[in-house]
Order: sequence, then structure tokens, then C-alpha cells
Amino acid sequence: MTSAVVVRGLWKRFGQQIAVAGIDLELPAGKFIGLVGPNGAGKTTTLSMVTGLLRPDQGSVEVVGHDVWRDPVEVKARIGVLPEGLRLFERLSGRELLAYSGRLRGLPGAEVDKRATQLLDVLDLAGAQHKLVVDYSTGMRKKIGLAAALLHNPEVLFLDEPFEGVDPVSAQTIRGVLERYTASGATVVFSSHVMELVESLCDWVAVMAAGRIRAHGPLIEVRGAAPSLQQAFLELVGAHGRDAGSDLDWLGGGAR
Repeated sequence: MTSAVVVRGLWKRFGQQIAVAGIDLELPAGKFIGLVGPNGAGKTTTLSMVTGLLRPDQGSVEVVGHDVWRDPVEVKARIGVLPEGLRLFERLSGRELLAYSGRLRGLPGAEVDKRATQLLDVLDLAGAQHKLVVDYSTGMRKKIGLAAALLHNPEVLFLDEPFEGVDPVSAQTIRGVLERYTASGATVVFSSHVMELVESLCDWVAVMAAGRIRAHGPLIEVRGAAPSLQQAFLELVGAHGRDAGSDLDWLGGGAR
């Protein structure tokens, strides 16, 4: 199976804290891939290194056969990124933002306009295309960020918590676009801590905890005999059976 991403011996430290502890991982091409883990597991740090936004302390990353740090121009031409906490040019309208993104990618003006029109329509942003991004809601920001990441038709799309803070209608729209994108043979890698979402979308997952990969492979194999991915995940990260309220006997009942 062709690999979209190959990670070897990836490390990242912030002071005394180890965020990513020497992970090795191969992500197959043409799949909807979930990188899952609890908060603080190292998912965002890993994706930042894989996409060239953060330099690792050690290790290497190849995306579609190109080294992220030795051949960054080739890699960035082949990927789309929707990071967590996306910063946008807020004084541009949605259409202006897409036009700017397309021209940065070197696309002809007419092609940018055509693709922007189609993306704005499919993502239900046509009615807000001339509105400034600063006035967009959270869901609209995620959708215009996704449109900008897809505009140049990347081979691999990286999304960090793409459904965080998004209303159900916008989430369904984003989901439909991503499913259509992967059906064409492209690869989506997205991080999340919502297991139900990952289980409904992904056919391949990697479970991360404390900066390490605990399990990876087709979703059905990672889930194993567990009734759900949520149960398998809790066991893999060592949280199964933890009693969160055992020391809170004073809580509730109106007592002071």
C-alpha cells in the first residue's frame, strides 16, 4: 500500500516536557485517517511537524515521497492544511481570501474564480462571500479555511480538530465535502478526541497518548473486540474504569 505520510523517529520537547516521544508512523494514501488521543497527547504538535509548521528536534517526515524539511516547496504544493486556531486575513471578504490564496498558489486567475465559486456554493458560503471574514461565525471560518486548503486540489489534506465549535449544519456540510474528496482517491488526516466522529468517518486510525503511538491500523483492527472505538480507546490510553467521582462525595445534593 502506498504511503501518503512516513514518519520516522519524531521527537519534540518544550523545555523539560516531551510532547512527542520518537514516533514511527506510516499513513496509507487514499484513506480517511483519524489521529486520535486525549487532550495533551501530542496530536497538534505531531501535525505541526508533519506539515512543516514546527521543526522537530529529531526525526524525519516524508509526505507523498518528499522530505518535509529538505524539500518544503514540493511538499507545500501537495498539501492542504486547516490548523487549530486558524488565523485568517480578517479584513478580506470570503471571496477575496480565496482569490488571494489561489494566486499565492500560482493558479491562473480564471481558474481561481471558478474554483472559488464552486467551493463557496458547496460549502454554503455563497451568500456571505462578500462579507468580511472578521464577521464570520466559527462554523463559517472553518468552512472558508477548508475552502482555502482545498482550492489548489492537494493530494493530502491535514485538519486539526475541524469540527471543534462547529454547529451541526456546518459540520454536515464539511463532512460531505471531505467524503467526496477522499472518494476521489485523495487522503485526509484529521485529529480529534471525539471517538464517535472518528468511528463514523474514518477507515484508518492512529491512537496517541503521552506523545507516543499506542495503536494504528484499519479502524476495525484497532477497535478489535471492543463494542466501540471509544471503549478500545479508553483501554489503550489506560483510562478504562477510572472513577472520576470517588473523591467528590461532597458534590451535589445541595450540601455546603
